[in-house]
Amino acid sequence: MKLLETVAETQAHVALLKQEGQQIGFVPTMGALHLGHISLIRRARQENAVVICSIFVNPIQFNNPDDLAKYPRTLESDAAMLDEAGCDAVFAPTTVEMYPEPDTTIFDFGMLDKVMEGKFRPGHFNGVAIVVRHLLEIVRPDVVYFGEKDFQQLTIVRKMVDMLSLPVRIVTCPIVRETDGLAMSSRNQRLLPQERAVAPLLYTALVNYPRLEGGGFGGLSITNRLSS
Repeated sequence: MKLLETVAETQAHVALLKQEGQQIGFVPTMGALHLGHISLIRRARQENAVVICSIFVNPIQFNNPDDLAKYPRTLESDAAMLDEAGCDAVFAPTTVEMYPEPDTTIFDFGMLDKVMEGKFRPGHFNGVAIVVRHLLEIVRPDVVYFGEKDFQQLTIVRKMVDMLSLPVRIVTCPIVRETDGLAMSSRNQRLLPQERAVAPLLYTALVNYPRLEGGGFGGLSITNRLSS
Protein backbone atom coordinates (compact mmCIF):
# COMPACT_ATOMS: atom_id res chain seq x y z
CA MET A 1 0.00 0.00 0.00
CA LYS A 2 1.26 3.44 -0.94
CA LEU A 3 1.53 6.17 1.70
CA LEU A 4 0.87 9.65 0.32
CA GLU A 5 1.70 12.59 2.56
CA THR A 6 1.49 15.64 0.29
CA VAL A 7 -1.14 17.08 -1.98
CA ALA A 8 1.32 17.19 -4.89
CA GLU A 9 2.26 13.50 -4.75
CA THR A 10 -1.38 12.51 -4.27
CA GLN A 11 -2.48 14.54 -7.29
CA ALA A 12 0.35 13.05 -9.36
CA HIS A 13 -0.63 9.53 -8.30
CA VAL A 14 -4.29 10.16 -9.10
CA ALA A 15 -3.43 11.72 -12.46
CA LEU A 16 -1.59 8.53 -13.46
CA LEU A 17 -4.56 6.39 -12.39
CA LYS A 18 -6.90 8.60 -14.41
CA GLN A 19 -4.68 8.27 -17.48
CA GLU A 20 -4.93 4.50 -17.13
CA GLY A 21 -8.72 4.72 -16.94
CA GLN A 22 -8.85 3.30 -13.42
CA GLN A 23 -12.03 3.87 -11.41
CA ILE A 24 -11.21 5.26 -7.95
CA GLY A 25 -13.20 4.55 -4.81
CA PHE A 26 -12.46 6.85 -1.88
CA VAL A 27 -13.05 6.54 1.88
CA PRO A 28 -12.36 9.72 3.89
CA THR A 29 -11.64 9.16 7.61
CA MET A 30 -10.06 10.80 10.64
CA GLY A 31 -8.21 7.61 11.54
CA ALA A 32 -8.46 5.50 14.71
CA LEU A 33 -10.01 2.96 12.39
CA HIS A 34 -12.44 0.23 13.38
CA LEU A 35 -14.48 -2.41 11.55
CA GLY A 36 -17.00 0.22 10.46
CA HIS A 37 -14.31 1.97 8.45
CA ILE A 38 -13.01 -1.33 7.15
CA SER A 39 -16.48 -2.25 5.91
CA LEU A 40 -16.34 0.88 3.73
CA ILE A 41 -12.91 -0.10 2.40
CA ARG A 42 -14.15 -3.59 1.56
CA ARG A 43 -17.22 -2.22 -0.21
CA ALA A 44 -15.02 0.14 -2.20
CA ARG A 45 -12.67 -2.76 -2.98
CA GLN A 46 -15.54 -4.74 -4.47
CA GLU A 47 -16.71 -1.91 -6.70
CA ASN A 48 -13.56 -0.11 -7.89
CA ALA A 49 -10.23 -0.80 -9.52
CA VAL A 50 -8.40 1.40 -7.00
CA VAL A 51 -9.22 2.23 -3.38
CA ILE A 52 -7.81 5.30 -1.64
CA CYS A 53 -8.39 6.18 2.02
CA SER A 54 -7.59 9.49 3.70
CA ILE A 55 -6.60 9.89 7.34
CA PHE A 56 -6.76 13.48 8.53
CA VAL A 57 -7.94 14.85 11.87
CA ASN A 58 -9.58 18.02 10.63
CA PRO A 59 -9.06 20.82 13.19
CA ILE A 60 -11.66 23.21 11.79
CA GLN A 61 -14.56 20.90 12.60
CA PHE A 62 -13.75 20.76 16.32
CA ASN A 63 -15.50 23.22 18.61
CA ASN A 64 -13.64 22.07 21.70
CA PRO A 65 -9.81 22.29 21.65
CA ASP A 66 -9.60 19.52 24.25
CA ASP A 67 -11.62 17.22 21.99
CA LEU A 68 -9.18 17.89 19.15
CA ALA A 69 -6.15 17.29 21.38
CA LYS A 70 -7.54 14.01 22.73
CA TYR A 71 -8.80 12.61 19.43
CA PRO A 72 -7.00 9.25 18.96
CA ARG A 73 -4.22 9.20 16.37
CA THR A 74 -3.09 5.69 15.41
CA LEU A 75 -1.61 5.97 11.92
CA GLU A 76 0.67 2.93 12.14
CA SER A 77 -2.06 0.49 13.19
CA ASP A 78 -4.54 2.18 10.83
CA ALA A 79 -2.18 1.63 7.90
CA ALA A 80 -1.83 -2.06 8.80
CA MET A 81 -5.63 -2.47 8.88
CA LEU A 82 -6.02 -0.70 5.54
CA ASP A 83 -3.33 -2.80 3.90
CA GLU A 84 -4.95 -6.01 5.11
CA ALA A 85 -8.36 -4.84 3.84
CA GLY A 86 -7.00 -4.26 0.34
CA CYS A 87 -6.62 -0.49 0.31
CA ASP A 88 -4.21 0.67 -2.41
CA ALA A 89 -3.14 4.05 -1.01
CA VAL A 90 -3.65 6.24 2.04
CA PHE A 91 -3.46 10.02 1.95
CA ALA A 92 -2.30 11.22 5.38
CA PRO A 93 -1.43 14.93 5.22
CA THR A 94 -0.44 17.33 7.97
CA THR A 95 -2.66 20.27 8.86
CA VAL A 96 -0.27 22.68 7.12
CA GLU A 97 -0.36 20.53 4.00
CA MET A 98 -4.16 20.58 3.93
CA TYR A 99 -4.50 24.24 4.89
CA PRO A 100 -1.45 26.25 3.76
CA GLU A 101 -3.78 29.24 4.08
CA PRO A 102 -6.90 29.51 6.26
CA ASP A 103 -10.05 28.48 4.41
CA THR A 104 -12.77 30.98 5.32
CA THR A 105 -15.51 29.49 3.11
CA ILE A 106 -18.96 29.74 4.64
CA PHE A 107 -21.55 27.35 3.21
CA ASP A 108 -25.25 28.18 3.36
CA PHE A 109 -26.97 24.93 4.27
CA GLY A 110 -30.16 26.58 5.45
CA MET A 111 -31.41 24.72 8.51
CA LEU A 112 -29.50 21.50 7.78
CA ASP A 113 -26.52 22.48 9.94
CA LYS A 114 -28.51 24.28 12.64
CA VAL A 115 -30.59 21.44 14.07
CA MET A 116 -29.77 18.30 16.04
CA GLU A 117 -25.97 18.09 16.48
CA GLY A 118 -25.46 21.35 14.58
CA LYS A 119 -27.48 23.25 17.20
CA PHE A 120 -24.86 22.41 19.83
CA ARG A 121 -21.76 22.58 17.61
CA PRO A 122 -21.94 25.80 15.57
CA GLY A 123 -19.49 25.74 12.67
CA HIS A 124 -18.86 22.00 12.95
CA PHE A 125 -20.59 21.00 9.75
CA ASN A 126 -19.11 23.93 7.84
CA GLY A 127 -15.68 22.57 8.79
CA VAL A 128 -16.74 19.09 7.65
CA ALA A 129 -17.93 20.45 4.30
CA ILE A 130 -14.68 22.36 3.78
CA VAL A 131 -12.42 19.38 4.40
CA VAL A 132 -14.54 16.97 2.34
CA ARG A 133 -14.50 19.44 -0.55
CA HIS A 134 -10.69 19.69 -0.33
CA LEU A 135 -10.31 15.92 -0.20
CA LEU A 136 -12.61 15.35 -3.17
CA GLU A 137 -10.76 17.96 -5.21
CA ILE A 138 -7.39 16.39 -4.35
CA VAL A 139 -8.29 12.70 -4.78
CA ARG A 140 -10.85 13.21 -7.59
CA PRO A 141 -12.61 9.90 -6.91
CA ASP A 142 -15.36 8.44 -9.04
CA VAL A 143 -17.15 7.15 -5.96
CA VAL A 144 -16.92 8.20 -2.30
CA TYR A 145 -18.14 6.01 0.58
CA PHE A 146 -19.72 7.13 3.85
CA GLY A 147 -21.28 5.21 6.71
CA GLU A 148 -24.84 5.98 7.75
CA LYS A 149 -23.83 6.44 11.41
CA ASP A 150 -23.21 10.18 10.95
CA PHE A 151 -26.48 10.76 9.11
CA GLN A 152 -26.61 14.53 9.53
CA GLN A 153 -23.03 14.79 8.27
CA LEU A 154 -23.93 12.61 5.29
CA THR A 155 -26.85 14.91 4.47
CA ILE A 156 -24.56 17.96 4.65
CA VAL A 157 -22.01 16.32 2.35
CA ARG A 158 -24.70 15.43 -0.18
CA LYS A 159 -25.88 19.05 -0.15
CA MET A 160 -22.35 20.41 -0.57
CA VAL A 161 -21.60 18.07 -3.49
CA ASP A 162 -24.84 19.15 -5.15
CA MET A 163 -24.20 22.87 -4.53
CA LEU A 164 -20.72 22.69 -6.09
CA SER A 165 -21.68 20.18 -8.81
CA LEU A 166 -18.73 17.97 -7.85
CA PRO A 167 -18.35 14.99 -10.23
CA VAL A 168 -18.55 12.18 -7.68
CA ARG A 169 -21.11 9.55 -6.74
CA ILE A 170 -21.88 9.11 -3.03
CA VAL A 171 -22.47 5.60 -1.73
CA THR A 172 -23.82 5.06 1.78
CA CYS A 173 -23.14 1.94 3.80
CA PRO A 174 -24.95 0.45 6.83
CA ILE A 175 -23.91 1.18 10.39
CA VAL A 176 -21.61 -1.46 11.88
CA ARG A 177 -22.36 -2.14 15.55
CA GLU A 178 -20.71 -3.85 18.48
CA THR A 179 -22.34 -7.04 19.76
CA ASP A 180 -24.31 -5.01 22.31
CA GLY A 181 -25.66 -2.64 19.66
CA LEU A 182 -23.38 0.35 20.17
CA ALA A 183 -22.42 1.91 16.85
CA MET A 184 -18.70 1.55 16.24
CA SER A 185 -16.96 4.90 16.59
CA SER A 186 -13.39 6.11 17.04
CA ARG A 187 -14.55 8.13 20.04
CA ASN A 188 -15.69 4.98 21.83
CA GLN A 189 -12.03 4.57 22.82
CA ARG A 190 -12.43 7.57 25.12
CA LEU A 191 -15.36 6.15 27.09
CA LEU A 192 -14.75 5.19 30.70
CA PRO A 193 -15.83 1.62 31.59
CA GLN A 194 -19.02 2.85 33.28
CA GLU A 195 -19.80 5.09 30.29
CA ARG A 196 -19.23 2.24 27.86
CA ALA A 197 -21.60 0.07 29.88
CA VAL A 198 -24.53 2.48 29.48
CA ALA A 199 -23.74 3.73 25.96
CA PRO A 200 -25.76 1.02 24.14
CA LEU A 201 -28.93 1.74 26.14
CA LEU A 202 -30.11 4.56 23.87
CA TYR A 203 -30.00 2.28 20.82
CA THR A 204 -31.77 -0.47 22.77
CA ALA A 205 -34.49 1.97 23.81
CA LEU A 206 -34.97 3.24 20.27
CA VAL A 207 -35.20 -0.26 18.84
CA ASN A 208 -37.74 -1.37 21.44
CA TYR A 209 -39.78 1.85 21.57
CA PRO A 210 -43.35 1.24 20.29
CA ARG A 211 -43.83 2.86 16.92
CA LEU A 212 -46.56 5.49 16.88
CA GLU A 213 -49.27 5.63 14.24
CA GLY A 214 -47.94 7.30 11.11
CA GLY A 215 -44.42 5.92 11.52
CA GLY A 216 -41.43 7.32 13.36
CA PHE A 217 -42.13 9.38 16.48
CA GLY A 218 -45.36 11.34 16.39
CA GLY A 219 -45.44 10.96 12.62
CA LEU A 220 -42.16 12.83 12.22
CA SER A 221 -39.58 11.44 9.83
CA ILE A 222 -36.06 12.59 10.72
CA THR A 223 -34.85 11.59 7.27
CA ASN A 224 -37.46 13.76 5.55
CA ARG A 225 -36.91 16.71 7.87
CA LEU A 226 -33.15 16.71 7.17
CA SER A 227 -33.52 16.22 3.46
CA SER A 228 -36.05 19.00 2.99
